[in-house]
Amino acid sequence: MTDAASVLEPLTARYTSWLELSDESTADTSDEDPDDVVLMPMVLRIERNEPPARTDLLQAAASAAIAVCLDERCRPGGEWRDAVGTWAAGRIRKVARRARGSHWSAVQSLPGHTITVGTAQVRAFLPMRLSEMPKELTRLQISGSELEPDEPESAVDGVPVLWLNPDIEMSAGKSAAQVGHASMILAALLYGTGAHGELDRWAADGFPCAVRTPDGASWRALHPGTEPAAAWRERGVAAVRDAGFTEIDPGTVTVLAQWPGGVGQFREKLTDAG
Repeated sequence: MTDAASVLEPLTARYTSWLELSDESTADTSDEDPDDVVLMPMVLRIERNEPPARTDLLQAAASAAIAVCLDERCRPGGEWRDAVGTWAAGRIRKVARRARGSHWSAVQSLPGHTITVGTAQVRAFLPMRLSEMPKELTRLQISGSELEPDEPESAVDGVPVLWLNPDIEMSAGKSAAQVGHASMILAALLYGTGAHGELDRWAADGFPCAVRTPDGASWRALHPGTEPAAAWRERGVAAVRDAGFTEIDPGTVTVLAQWPGGVGQFREKLTDAG
């Protein structure tokens, strides 16, 4: 697992600089050819008559995204290494589409991982160029993935918690992409700060995650503020800051990822920016 996790090294190096961006920062995409955009597709199974619980769906999405990144085929020399490594070193984008029935079955043959959590199933795929996306994915709708909010029980002890920003509204598809970013950042920081045993145990359990929405006071107390490295070392908290490509303003912190028990016992490699 440690060898595969090295594919996420660019995230560790970039983490503190992401959080230093001002709230008005925007992603400069003026040099991009849309057909050359590389992204990780995610497909959410949303059956018409039996839609999944929203929380189950988001937890499955978080686990599926990191399962692809830390697949053994992402080890140096592995067949997935170049695809995941190139994507992780650039602008990390995900796009969530919905599927049901035969369309859901059709995407299972494409390279990726399907994760089931409770009532939900999500499949995350190997990152690819938008222009090279197969028809099994391009024919799926991006819109229409909204699900009614639910009220999950308290988060399970010993499982990382991905806290959704209570002050913004995101569709289920957007939220799925954001918690996928959060699980990737957690794995990158665990690898980068020497917590390889923790990462191995998380992988052996199937990368379980709890997704919850805190109240405003709890969110503010958890937020790393201007000290992301210290928040990780002292409290095991990492943040996802959105680039503003879709739905929300650039610079918005969408998710706070909290590792169970903190990480103070781990070797400290992540240094304060500046």
